[in-house]
Formats: sequence, C-alpha cells, structure tokens
Amino acid sequence: MLTVRRATDVRKNFSQFIDGVIYEGPALVQRNRDLLVALSFDHLEEILRLYRFIMEYKQEDDGSYSGSLEGFDLVANALSITALRYQLAQELIKYAEQYEADFPLYFRTPNRTSHFPYVYHVLIQSNLENVAGLIDAKPERT
Repeated sequence: MLTVRRATDVRKNFSQFIDGVIYEGPALVQRNRDLLVALSFDHLEEILRLYRFIMEYKQEDDGSYSGSLEGFDLVANALSITALRYQLAQELIKYAEQYEADFPLYFRTPNRTSHFPYVYHVLIQSNLENVAGLIDAKPERT
C-alpha cells in the first residue's frame, strides 16, 4: 500500500513533495477525511495508455462513411475512413472539453462516469492527430 502523507507535512515541504512524486513515484495525501493522489504526467500517461476508442463504421450508398464510437454518443460522416477518424477525434475533443468544464455533473451521471479515463486520455493529447491515433477502426457487422 502507498504511504499516506498528511497535507500539513506536504504543505511545509511542497517542493520536496513534488520532486518525490516526479522522480520517485505517486503519492497519497490526506486532508481531514479527503484523500487525493498526486502523480506525474508520465505516470498519468501510462495509467491511461490502454484507454482507446473503437470506431464502428459502414459505407453509405453514396460512398461516404458513417461511424460512431463504442460507448459514446458521437457520430460523424466523411468521405474516407481516415477523414471519419479525424471528424470523430474533433468530436471527442469537444466532448472532453465539455466534460472537464462541468466535471461534477458528468462524473456523477451514471452513464458518463466510465467516460472519465477516456476523456482524460483525450485531454492530455497535444494535438488532433494524437487524439485520432487513439481511435481504432472496426467495420460494422451487416
């Protein structure tokens, strides 16, 4: 089990605490009954690494592709599978930004709580291409 540090001790030695989290590993901090986890960006990236998206798609009669992301209410249509992936990545970014902006509501909504790690995996990406890279394609079964 991780060692729990008291918030007052962390506050007194904040720089040392931050260095410890970055160079030694995650830490738990307790303030009264509240418990929080501190971890580095590298640790967060590793935790979220396996949270990826599945894009189900089909080709329409007009030759375009329509698709959605499993477990998410996001849909798009584009002229190619690659363009569809980027369209859905843009939708993911918008959704992630909304989720973050109103976190208490989204996180406490039962059908959206499980989106939390996926949303944060999107939020830590530096650009649209990286978000699109989180999306794996799978044709819909007909």
